[in-house]
Amino acid sequence: MIIKEYRILLPMTVEEYQVAQLYSVAQASKNETGGGEGVEILKNEHYDNYPLLEGQPTSGQYTHKVYYLESKVPAFVKAIAPKGSLEFHEKAWNAYPYCRTEFSNPDYMKDNFYLRLESLHIADGGNSPNVHKLSPEMLRKREVIYVDIANDHVERKEYKPEWDPQKFHSQKADRGPLIGNWAETATPLMCCYKLVTIEFKWFGLQNKVEAWAHKAERKLFLNFHRQVFCWMDQWYGLTMADIRRIEDETKRDLDEKRHNGAVQSQYATSGDE
Repeated sequence: MIIKEYRILLPMTVEEYQVAQLYSVAQASKNETGGGEGVEILKNEHYDNYPLLEGQPTSGQYTHKVYYLESKVPAFVKAIAPKGSLEFHEKAWNAYPYCRTEFSNPDYMKDNFYLRLESLHIADGGNSPNVHKLSPEMLRKREVIYVDIANDHVERKEYKPEWDPQKFHSQKADRGPLIGNWAETATPLMCCYKLVTIEFKWFGLQNKVEAWAHKAERKLFLNFHRQVFCWMDQWYGLTMADIRRIEDETKRDLDEKRHNGAVQSQYATSGDE
């Protein structure tokens, strides 16, 4: 089992990020879907009385999605995975500002694969020591990794200038570009604390797959949050009612694209919220 906590600073308020993240998930899902692959939304509904973390809300939004990822996993996984086994279920409880997402492969790997993503969003500079209330034993296992959306390396094949925080300036919010040690002077400023726990019980592949999964998660967090910032003029000023309408429209679009569109080459994105 590998436990890592990713800390991602963003020049926005916690309230703004709630809208920004949901909007960006909807947009990014469209870039992942087509040719029988991508995202299928099975449920998107309100829930009540389900405590997730002490001190956080017990009601929120529940989503259940299926990711069809035949072309997006490493070759060594495809080589041993039967056809149709690369379908992963994502169940997410969004009790914002806390969110929990659980990934599984119930039809093939069952209890041998486990990935939990817990996110807490706080208006600070990423310096809170234990927001997820981990036990001393878990803290000893946890590795903290900071993700800088402006300065961290992006692979050439995934770089797009329109998603570069060093080049983007928001006309609506008058923020950006993010240059140098931007987080030292940014106002507002918040941090996404993302705790990722991965366990893969498959003899001979456990360490390799767990390491690959964490590398993929870090790349996802970096690329996705670069988009969140650079899409600011698209989501800035939207309400949660606007977001629910966009999500409904996105579900219809995804169902159509998954059945009739071409396979997309964009990197995968996970909901989390």
